Order: sequence, then C-alpha cells, then structure tokens
Amino acid sequence: MELLQTIFYTLIALGILVTFHEFGHFWVARRCGIKVLRFSVGFGTPLLRWRDKLGTEFVVSVLPLGGYVKMVDEREGDVEEKDLPYAFNRKSVWQRMAVVAAGPLANFLLAILLYWIVYSLGVTGVAPVIGSLEPSSVAEQAGLQPGQEIVALDGEPTPTWQALSGQLIRRIGETGPIYFSAKIPGDSAQYEYQGQLQDWLVDADEPEPIRGIGLVPYSPKLLPIADTVVAGDPAESAGLMAGDRVLSADNIPMNDWSTWVSHVRSRPGQTIEVEVLRGGGTFSTAIVPKRTVTDDGVAIGQVGMSVQVPEWPEDMIRKTEYGPLEAATQAFKQTWDTTVLILDSVKKMMVGLISAKHLSGPITIAKVAGAAAQYGLTAYLGFLAFLSVSLGVLNLLPIPVLDGGHLMYYIIEIVKGKPVSEKIQMMGFRMGMFLVIGLMLFALYNDLMRL
Repeated sequence: MELLQTIFYTLIALGILVTFHEFGHFWVARRCGIKVLRFSVGFGTPLLRWRDKLGTEFVVSVLPLGGYVKMVDEREGDVEEKDLPYAFNRKSVWQRMAVVAAGPLANFLLAILLYWIVYSLGVTGVAPVIGSLEPSSVAEQAGLQPGQEIVALDGEPTPTWQALSGQLIRRIGETGPIYFSAKIPGDSAQYEYQGQLQDWLVDADEPEPIRGIGLVPYSPKLLPIADTVVAGDPAESAGLMAGDRVLSADNIPMNDWSTWVSHVRSRPGQTIEVEVLRGGGTFSTAIVPKRTVTDDGVAIGQVGMSVQVPEWPEDMIRKTEYGPLEAATQAFKQTWDTTVLILDSVKKMMVGLISAKHLSGPITIAKVAGAAAQYGLTAYLGFLAFLSVSLGVLNLLPIPVLDGGHLMYYIIEIVKGKPVSEKIQMMGFRMGMFLVIGLMLFALYNDLMRL
C-alpha cells in the first residue's frame, strides 16, 4: 500500500509540473500567432484525446514523465501554404525566445503560487534548541552550549530547525567563517559565536547539515510508555496495555525507550522480569520476547509494543501565519532563494565543492514525494514548489535540447543577425542529448546506490 501511495503522489507531482511547463509554451505560442498541432502530457498509451476548435490535439498519456508542444515548423516537415504565416520558424527571434522561455517561467509562477498557499496556511516548525553537541565539531569549537536556541545563522533568522537547515545547506563545500546567534530560551540576551568551515561536507555522499555542523537537536525524553500493544504478541500475553510504563526490566531501571528496546532486542526467547506502572499502582509480570531474524541474519527479540510519543513544549513550537500580501512576498522570496540555492549547488558541483553523488534521480524524487505527502498538505506543496523551481532552473541551463540551449542559439542569432546553422544545431543537439542522458543515468545510479 505504501508503495502504491508513493507512486500515486509521484505521478501527481510530475503530472502537475509537466502540464504547467508545457502550458507555458502552448499559451505564449498561441499569443504569438503560432499554430499548435499537439499538446501532449505523458508518454505511452493515451488515456484522453480531444481537439479544440482551432484544431489542436490534446493528449494525456499513462506516464506523465514528460510532454511536448508540437507546432507548425518547416524544419520538421512540409507545411501547407495556408499555414506558413503560422509556422514557428517564420516568427521573429523575440517571439521564438518568448515561446521557449515560457515553459520554465510557468514553473517559476507555479512555485510562487504553491509557496503562497503554503505561507497562507501558516508555517509550523520546532525551535532550533540544542540538545547536545558533537565533540570537536564546528558548533562545539564555536562555543555553542546545550540548551541554547540558535536564532540566526550568518545574520539570517532561523526560527525553526528547517530554516536553520536551509541556511546551512548554502554553506556546503565552503571554507571560511560561519556566524551563529544564540540565546537561552526565555531570555532576551543574545550571544554571538564564530565557527570555521574547512571544505565543509565536500566528500559527504548524503550530507546532513545539522549533524554535520555538530548539532544534536533537543527532543522531549522518550519514556518507555506503550502507545499500542499488538494483539497476540508477548507484550499483550504478559498483560501490558496501552498507557503502561515499563519501570524496570530484570531489576535494571528503564529510564528511556532506547534502553528498553536494547534490553528486549538482546534477549530473544529469554524471560524478562518487568515492573510496570499503570495508573497510580505498579505490578510485576514476565515477558518472553519472540525471536526475529533481521536481514543481516541477526536474531533479535521483539515484544510487540510501540512507544507513546511525547508532545513538544508549547513554547518550542513556532507557527507563523501570513496575510495574503505577506504570503505573496514570502512566496516570491522563497522562489528566488531556492533558485539561487540550486544555481549555487550546480556551480559547486561543477568545481568539485559538492560531490556529484548528491545528484538525485527519479527514485529519490519518488521517495521524497511519498514522505512529504505523509507529513501533510503543506509539506507536499512545499516539495512540489521546490521541484517546480528545480525544473525551471535546469531547463534554463545553456545545454542544447533544453530550453536554455534554444535560448542560447537565439541570443547568438540576435548578435550575428542570422540563425545558427542547422549543422551546428544538430551537433549541439547530439552533444546535449548525450550529456542529459548521461546525467539521468548517473542520477539513477546514485539512487540505486542509496537503496
């Protein structure tokens, strides 16, 4: 079921992005007086097919992994005399540029719309309060202390862990000072700290900025309190119920959930004497964990109970709500910041400051889409907006076969006063196709290695 949900949310995301991208090309082409023969979303078996009053065929196919807008163009075949004034290749270079640029622009506009919805609904997160620090890490050497809340990084506000992570991502691969502003929760006094980065996370295959800088987020203590008890499993057989708290096991205090889990896992098939708190009283019972063999061939014990997750303190929950105009301002800013981040990441990858192993493909996109959907509507819309910006930026790269490659040819045409020769365009097309397919295969390889 989880796999089917992941596939569903991935196809929805890709379908929306492709449709907006191609509609951008289509809408501007129509406004420029170009005859559109076909508007296609997806590949494979057509699911829907219809024509409008101007004769354009609209097709929706089973796999929304791409799309195209086919226009009347003498370079692609014979054109009837009556259609020549409406051919793409007969339009001015500025009109052709507008048609090509409209696809990526539509993705940016979609991202702004999605971010506007997200900010209108309100942004919720957890305050970046430090639980502990990794020894000899950048954060520890800067002088930060457990219990402090990081309120800014390099002068940019960080109201939540998500905001802090976003700021840290920008520093991956860099060398130089990094500045933290922190305070004690409940205290207005603010303190400044300086750390030093040195080729930070350059070689990390899957960088985790928070951990990589040496921060361990504070979280409420996870006590060994049962949230659910699986029917027929050892915990139920021993009399445990939802809400029970394990006080000790074999006379060893169970002060947190991880201690209880470790104790159980190391004793498959062995009797464990347990003291349990229920309501205002305690009782003793015996549990025999069932034996389970992991994929690594290791036998572990399991009793069939899940943990009750504690609620976060109210003063650590940050929820910011925006009015329509404020949300629009934030949406434009977020789209711009995301664009800069992606371009900066591409530059760092090209010069070796970021490992090429960071490049992700369809499997990673699918996993993130499924996970984002499980976190709720705002998380899914935020992911969709990020993906839309990524599609817009990557399509504008000056690589033949991409929209940016066509724009590059048109700019050359403006400078020279005549179009780039068909021979050079075909050479560029082959090189661009080789590069794009190579990157796609490399990204897929990275995905498989992560699995």
